[in-house]
Amino acid sequence: MEENMEEGQTQKGCFECCIKCLGGIPYASLIATILLYAGVALFCGCGHEALSGTVNILQTYFEMARTAGDTLDVFTMIDIFKYVIYGIAAAFFVYGILLMVEGFFTTGAIKDLYGDFKITTCGRCVSAWFIMLTYLFMLAWLGVTAFTSLPVYMYFNLWTICRNTTLVEGANLCLDLRQFGIVTIGEEKKICTVSENFMRMCESTELNMTFHLFIVALAGAGAAVIAMVHYLMVLSANWAYVKDACRMQKYEDIKSKEEQELHDIHSTRSKERLNAYT
Repeated sequence: MEENMEEGQTQKGCFECCIKCLGGIPYASLIATILLYAGVALFCGCGHEALSGTVNILQTYFEMARTAGDTLDVFTMIDIFKYVIYGIAAAFFVYGILLMVEGFFTTGAIKDLYGDFKITTCGRCVSAWFIMLTYLFMLAWLGVTAFTSLPVYMYFNLWTICRNTTLVEGANLCLDLRQFGIVTIGEEKKICTVSENFMRMCESTELNMTFHLFIVALAGAGAAVIAMVHYLMVLSANWAYVKDACRMQKYEDIKSKEEQELHDIHSTRSKERLNAYT
């Protein structure tokens, strides 16, 4: 009988501990972190593969070659974009972890307001710093989203030309890379529907795959923007809660001091009355 009671108390203690742990999880920050990781993974992975596919298309069908030396051509720019993608993946992986840690500490500070854990001025400064940094990152991701829409637009035009060629017989449509700024004005890198390279490009799966990879990368960048907005709402709410909690702490401290002073005054007067009566 006693063993059953001990087992029941142990299970109850474990259940209460699990509930307490689940209550300390910052679910809003967790959702934003998952959305951020998903968006960054889609943007970096699909964007990297789409850039590699673009290099193959330019070299195979537009007959472009890398410029020797330190000349800044389109292939060098693509390599730079790939390194930027590596940096974005690493940086936002770390930043997502930092925001999750900040969410755990803020949630714990609010829930344990009257316990041993106290909200410090440093903690409030860190929350304000994360708000400012997340806002800047949101603006940066908006720029990345706008920039990613450019190759989507270019590939959509190319895909449309391929589609119109199959629908309209005898149509002679051309795509000049100079109008997109990929090559200089002096270079003529133009491909027309009557050429063999154009027909092979339209029939290949590489064009369709690269086009859809850029679309997914654009969707990933949009998801990262939504994650940044979500983080801003979470951080702003946490900041407001922390600010109110600090005010509550000050109020409780002042109230405790006043009660102690009243108690001291009452004790002093009681002693004076007792002495006067004696």
